[in-house]
Amino acid sequence: MGRPERVAAGERPRRGGPAHRRAGRAVHGTAGPAVRRLPAPGDVPGPADRVQQRLLPVHRLLGAAVTIARQRSTAPGPVDRPARDPESAADARELVAAMTLTPGGQSSASVYETGRLVSLAPWLVHHVERITYLLAAQRPDGAWGGRQGYALVPTLSATEALLTALRRGDAAWLPGVCAAERLARAVDGGLRALYGRLTGPTAPAPPDLPAIDLTVPALVGSVAAHLDAVRADPPPGLAAWRDAGPLPLPPGLDGTRLAGVRALVASGRPLPVKLLHALEVIGPAARRAAGVAPVGPGTVGASPAATAAWLGVPDAGPGAAGAVSYLEGVARQQGGPVPCATGITVFERAWALSTLSRAGVPLPVPPRLLAGLVATVGAVGTPTAPGLPADADTTAVTLYALARLGRPLDPASLWGYDTGEHFCTWPGEDGASVTTNAHVLDAFGWHLAHHAPADARLVAVTRRLTGWLADRQLPDGQWSDRWHASPYYATSCAVLALSGHGRGPAAEGAVDRAVEWVLAGQRADGSWGRWGGTIEETAYAVQVLRAAGPAAPAGVDAALGRGRRYLATMEGRDGEPALWHDKDLYRPAVIVRAAVAAARHLVRAGAGGTAATRPGNRRAPLISAA
Repeated sequence: MGRPERVAAGERPRRGGPAHRRAGRAVHGTAGPAVRRLPAPGDVPGPADRVQQRLLPVHRLLGAAVTIARQRSTAPGPVDRPARDPESAADARELVAAMTLTPGGQSSASVYETGRLVSLAPWLVHHVERITYLLAAQRPDGAWGGRQGYALVPTLSATEALLTALRRGDAAWLPGVCAAERLARAVDGGLRALYGRLTGPTAPAPPDLPAIDLTVPALVGSVAAHLDAVRADPPPGLAAWRDAGPLPLPPGLDGTRLAGVRALVASGRPLPVKLLHALEVIGPAARRAAGVAPVGPGTVGASPAATAAWLGVPDAGPGAAGAVSYLEGVARQQGGPVPCATGITVFERAWALSTLSRAGVPLPVPPRLLAGLVATVGAVGTPTAPGLPADADTTAVTLYALARLGRPLDPASLWGYDTGEHFCTWPGEDGASVTTNAHVLDAFGWHLAHHAPADARLVAVTRRLTGWLADRQLPDGQWSDRWHASPYYATSCAVLALSGHGRGPAAEGAVDRAVEWVLAGQRADGSWGRWGGTIEETAYAVQVLRAAGPAAPAGVDAALGRGRRYLATMEGRDGEPALWHDKDLYRPAVIVRAAVAAARHLVRAGAGGTAATRPGNRRAPLISAA
C-alpha cells in the first residue's frame, strides 16, 4: 500500500483512517467525565450491529447494487462458478455497508498520532479523552505500542505528550483525584522504558516505519527539552530524572535527515508533497509553512498531527476553518483518539473489493462506489488519500479491483513508476516494496490476460516482475515488506500475484517454497502469526495454501482444515493487534475483515483445485444489476 515513507530533505510522505464510533458509546466534552470506553490500540469500533448490517439494503445507500457473475471458462477444466455461500454473501453485504456508512474509511486509533494532538492541540474537542486514552493504553512495563522496536515511536510520542500535559497543568481537567500523580507515574514509566530498553546501542533495531528517521529524532529532542526545563524543579514523581543525561538514539538513526528537512522549511522553499504527512516533525516552523495549505476536507498530508502542526492556534487565516473542521471531525470519530491518516476511502475500497473479488466472494457493489474509484484514477494514478501523492501501490490495486469488477481501465498510469528493474511506490522511494510490485504484477497481468493478450510490452514486464519477486524471496520461502509487520501479508501478496500472473518456472518454484514455509509455520491451534496467532495472519496463510493448486504438497488440506476451524472459532474476537505500517502501527478494519471473509470463503469452498480455480486465475467478471 502506498503510504508515507522515510523522507529526506528535498524529496517529495505515505497512510491509516477514521473509524466509525461504536453504537451507543458516550462522547463527552473536555470538561466532562471520562468516556465510558475508549478504543484500545489496534481496536476499531464496528460500523453497525452485525445483524443490522446484513439486513441493510445497500442499493438504497448508493443506487442499485451490482454483483459479480463469472463468465463460463472456454478452457478445459471446471467452470469457475462459486458455489452459493450464504455466509460469504452476508460478509460481503456487511463489508459494502461498512464502506458506505463510513465513507472516510475505518482505521484503529494511533498512540503516536493521538499523542501529537495532545501536545499540539489542547483546544481541540475531546482533549481530555485523548489524555485518558494514552493513560489507559500504557503497558505494564511502561511502554506503549507493539512488540520489539515497534514500541519506540508510540512510547516516545505518549511520554512527550503526557509530559507536556503535566507541565501545562492539564491535570486540572482530568476526572478523579490525584490526576497529576497519574500523569507523573505514566511519564516515569515511559522514561524508564525509553532509557532502559528502547534506545541506546542495545535497543532493538527500529522497524522500517514511514518517516521513523524524522519522528524519532524529533521526539527525542522534545523529551530532552522537557527534562532540561524541569531539571531545577522537577514535578512531584519525576525527581529521579533530575540528573538524566540526553536520551540516546537507537542504532541506525541520527538527526541528519531531520536537520535537512528543517533547513528546507527555514529556507522558505516549497515542501515536497511526500513530506507533508509528517509535517509535525518540523516543530514551530510548521505553522503556516510557506507553500503548504490544507486540501480536500481540510487536511495537510492526510494526517491529523500534520494538520494540527500547520494550523497552530485556530484563527481566521486562509485554510484555518477547513483545518479545524477536519480535526474536529476526526476527533469525534472515536471520541478523542485519532488514526495516523484519514480519510482512506480509496485505499480501503480498493483493497477490500480486490480481495473479495479475487477469492470469488459474491459481491454486491453499488455503482456509485465503483464510479467513485474510477474517478480517482488520473494520468499519474491515484493517491491513497487527499494530501498524499499518487503512488503505484494504490494505483495498481485500484486498477485491479476495477478490472475484476467489470470496469477495466488502461493501466498506462503505472508506467511512470517503472525504474527499469522494479516499480517504485513513488519516484524517489527509499528502498523497494515487494507488495507494491506484486500488486503491479496483478494489474498488468490481468490486463494482459483479458484485454491485451498480444501486448509484447506487458509480456515483458510481467516476466520481469516475476523474476524480481522470485529474487527477493527469502531462503526459507517467505517474503517481508515495508508496509506490514507480518511476513504473511507480504507472502500472500507475492504468491497470489505469481500464481495468477507469473511467467516462467521461477513463479511456480517460488509459490511452492512459500507453501512449504506456511505449512511449517502453523501453530497448534490452527493459526498463523509472527508473534502469536492472529485472525488476520491466518487469513493470509490460508490464501497462500489455496493458491497451491492441484500439485499441493501433502498436508495442505489438513492445514486448511485446522485454519478453517480457527477462523470459525475466533470470528468476531476483539483485541487483534495492529500490524500495518504508518508512522505507528495501525489496523485498517474493513481491509482486514475482507481478508478474513475471503479466507473463510476459500476454506468453505474446499482446499485444492486446479489452476483455473486458483484465486489469482479467475475468469473476467460480468456485472449485473442486483
